[in-house]
Amino acid sequence: MTASNRAAAQVYADKGGPLLVEGLTAMGFATDGPRVVPDGEPVGQALREAVRDGYAVVLTTGGTGINPNDRTPEVTRSLLDYEIPGIAEAIRAEGRTKVPTAALSRGVAGVAGSTLIVNLPGSTGGVKDGLAVLADLLPHAVDQIHGGDHPQHAHTETSTEPSASQRPGDPRGDDHR
Repeated sequence: MTASNRAAAQVYADKGGPLLVEGLTAMGFATDGPRVVPDGEPVGQALREAVRDGYAVVLTTGGTGINPNDRTPEVTRSLLDYEIPGIAEAIRAEGRTKVPTAALSRGVAGVAGSTLIVNLPGSTGGVKDGLAVLADLLPHAVDQIHGGDHPQHAHTETSTEPSASQRPGDPRGDDHR
């Protein structure tokens, strides 16, 4: 979903939405859209519809900056059952390596019902950076939200005894901290 007053008014073409569709398709998700709505309450209405309709994921682009008209994070946050701050932090960190102002993005990520919602910046570069981060996270996150188990990793340790360097409470075996 693209949150843009100007794209919704057809002042210019939506460029971010098609990138979202392309990225989600590449990750193996069936897609619908992109949908272009003005920022603010129309974003909330569209998100509520997506949650009601049982979408696994909704990615938004736009409305995450510090302009007074940028309201996507507030509208999104009001719908979330819980946030997943690490996703938004990772997206900002990825963007920050290329554009210092990426730190100004206020996008949020979290779960409403069983729908994962992630706000991406409005620039095409911000969308590409966000999709690069999400490619490694989204399939696993959606699986987890829908009750999936953690993937099992092969262990290289042959002994069940803690090594001399391990103390009680240290991560070991299947604890990948």
